[in-house]
This record gives sequence, structure tokens and C-alpha cells, in this order.
Amino acid sequence: MNSATPSATPNQSPVSTDIPFRLDRLPWSAFHWLLIIALGVTWVLDGLEATVVGSIGPTLEAPSTLDLSHAQVGLAGTIYLGGAIAGALVFGYLTDRLGRKRLFTITLGIYLIGSLSTAAAWSFGSFSAFRFITGMAIGGEYAAINSAIDELIPARLRGRIDLIVNGSYWIGAAAGAAVTDALLNRAWIPQWLGWRIAFGLGGILGGAIVVARRYVPESPRWLLTHGRSSEAERIMASIERRAAGRAALPPVAERIVIYPGAHPGIGLIIRMLLVRYRRRAVLGLVLIASQAFFYNGISFTYPLVLHQFFNVPASETPRYMLYFTLANFLGPLCLGRFFDVIGRRIMISSTYAVAGVLIVANELFLRQYEVTAATQTLLWCVAFFFASAAASAGYLTVSEIFPVEMRALAIALFYVVGTAIGGLGAPALFGALIETHKFNLLSYGYLFGAVLMLIAACVEWTIGIDAEGRGLEAVARPLSADAPPARART
Repeated sequence: MNSATPSATPNQSPVSTDIPFRLDRLPWSAFHWLLIIALGVTWVLDGLEATVVGSIGPTLEAPSTLDLSHAQVGLAGTIYLGGAIAGALVFGYLTDRLGRKRLFTITLGIYLIGSLSTAAAWSFGSFSAFRFITGMAIGGEYAAINSAIDELIPARLRGRIDLIVNGSYWIGAAAGAAVTDALLNRAWIPQWLGWRIAFGLGGILGGAIVVARRYVPESPRWLLTHGRSSEAERIMASIERRAAGRAALPPVAERIVIYPGAHPGIGLIIRMLLVRYRRRAVLGLVLIASQAFFYNGISFTYPLVLHQFFNVPASETPRYMLYFTLANFLGPLCLGRFFDVIGRRIMISSTYAVAGVLIVANELFLRQYEVTAATQTLLWCVAFFFASAAASAGYLTVSEIFPVEMRALAIALFYVVGTAIGGLGAPALFGALIETHKFNLLSYGYLFGAVLMLIAACVEWTIGIDAEGRGLEAVARPLSADAPPARART
């Protein structure tokens, strides 16, 4: 098969359907709550994983545990991100080919294996290998879950829901901070055991959500493009019954014609990103890469900063991280609705810009005045209230501005390239800066992250997409909506 053109499914007639518009007119219901709980747990698990590693970083350096160095703790974060990159690319491609539901079931199973195995690690090598497996699962979930949520949430609410779901990373982070605070208390649990229980809890939470995911349907939008219109109609009717009950839903007049069989390969998708969607590709890459550098550097190493520069004992760092994580969750929660009401371009550019300015102001303040660990945490909380909303909006952008047939892989590619450019080396870099014992050098890393956020704000303001309130098909026309001859010319 020629990878330069989408594959076609023989003998499939075009389908005129109103399913995308029926999804967008649904009232908010228990079905949508099930959706965001069952699928949004991905970010909770990711936040739990990242914060547990960050919070127990000093503990892992103890001879009675794994006896790691500062650099190895940072490197373990980089290895986890490396696994997430690999998982996003592999499972993102499979998500577009095999379906959203099948893949988020597989990736959850891999997460359970990786998380529980980490709890049994005996050396830096084994710890790193199991972290890589866990990262693969989380990276794969990014593509499958973002695709499924955006394709099932009504357009008028898509922005705020996507931000809150992505922001739920910080619920997991807060839970990780609270749990490790108790598990690292040597008066209650021996040091050699507490960190193992912390990782095991992630596996237990992941196992509990398996049941909920059984009730999440396949995306009708994905089914339509794969020639399974009868199944899409059955699922759509079921969703309407669950969402509206006996209430009458407003009629839908719009329809779209789908020509099943547009299954682009990686080669075509990359070519389309470089040609047809070049401006959108630049936008997504800048937004993801900028936030990845700063967030990955901070979230994996901030407890080490508290321990190294503010003499905070390892057993007390989770308390500081708890306040930090709560501020990060409140940002998307409080600001999310404005991304639908005021608009994407204004809100995304302003949150990136405000976060960058506050980070610069924070570093200038620290150079002039002596601060405590509490003061430092408070200053970061204010800055990251806005930075968290900005980061979540970056993922919102890349998940809604590309056609359904390439959505999951596009999300994966931007996550992979953005994280590789902006975030893969950040934990190791910040870990190395911490080992210099010079706060001024570490401060330059923070300032560089702030500059990246300001650049992203300018790019969003210039070429951002006004997607608020618009259906996914209006934001990015499906490839399947083009007749096969037109499709072949893409």
C-alpha cells in the first residue's frame, strides 16, 4: 500500500449521518460523569506516579532503600518520560487503527504491570526498567483518552471539561503527596517499606478503574470513519437514552457525508502536518514543548530543591508538595469555563503569558530577599495556578485541531516531539543544577522555562485556533468527508 494516500475499504458506500451533531447537543448527564471519571483517571495516575517519585526522591537516596544519587533520581524521571514517549507513539498509531476503547483497555493493563513491578524494584536498573514500562502505559493513554473524551463531550463544554480532566493530574499529585507524607513517616512505617507501598497504591487504583471502563463506549465518530455506521448508530442511541432518559432532545438538522476507508499511515500524517496543517503543527509543538520543559523539570525535582536549598527533611517534603499540587489543580478548575466563554486564543495566550511573567518576577524576588521553604512554595503556587491552566490548554489544542482519522496519532506525535524537545532532559538537567549547590544556576533554568512560556503566548496569540463552541468537524474537517478522488490528491 502506498503510504502517501489513505487506504480505502472496498465496496463501502458513503454514509450521510447526523451523529456528530447529536453528540454535541446532548445535555450534561451521568453518562458524561462516568466518562470523565473512568477516562480522566489516567491523569490522576500520572500525577500520582510523578509526585510519588518526586516526594520520595530523597528517601530513594538512603542506603536502606535503593541508595540512588541526585542525578539518578533525576535520570529516573527522564527514563519514565522516555517510556511515555515510546508508548504514545506506538499506542497512538494503534488507537487510530484499532479504536479508542480497545487501546485504553490495553494501556491500563500495562500500567498495572509497571506500577506493581516498580514496588518490587531492587536496584537502579530494575527501578528504571519498571518506570519505563509504566511510562509507556501512561503515554499510550494520553492519545487514546484525549481522543475519546474530545469525541464524546458536547462542543459547548469541551474546553472546560478537557482542562479539568487534564488538570486532574494534580489530584493524583496531591494524593501522592498526602499518601507519601504518611508512608514516609518512620514512626509508622519502616523506611525500606514505605516507598514500595506508595508505588503499589497506584496499581490498586488502576485495577479499581478497570470495571468503570467497561461501560465507556467506543467513539461513534471513530466507528463512522471505519465503515461501522450501524454500530455507531446503536451506540449513539444508547448514549442518548443514558444522557436524556425520557426527555425529548432538540432536533438536529445538520448532517455530514462520510466516505469510510480514510486510514492514513504515519507517512501521510507527517506530510499533512508539514503541509496542510503546518501552522497548526507549529502551534501545537510550541505549546507542548514549552510547558513540558518547565513542568517536567519542576515536578520531578522540586522536593530535591526543598531538601537541598531549604533543609526540609525528606519526611516533610510531601506537605509542601501538597499545597503546590492543589494550586495546580485549582487553576484549570477555576479558569476552565473561560476557555469556552471568552475563547481559546485569548485565554491560552494570557495564561501562558501570566505564568511566564510571574515566574520571572518570582526569580527576581528570590535574588533580592531571603525566603523560607514556605515562602518559596507560596510564590510557586501563585505562578502555577496560571501555568497549570496553560499546560492543560496545550493538550486541549492538539486534541481538537486535527481530523478524527489522525487525532490520536497527532496527539502522540506532538506529545513525543514536544516532550523530547522540551521535557525529556529537563529532570536530569535540573537534577544536575541542584547538585551544583548553587541556587543562582538553578534559577537560570527556571528563567529559561519562563521565556519559553512567553514565546508560546506570542505564538498562540498570532496563529491560535478559535475552536470554542465549535464541533470537531467544523474545527478540522474529517478526511473521510472528502470523496476518495479528492482524498487521493491530499
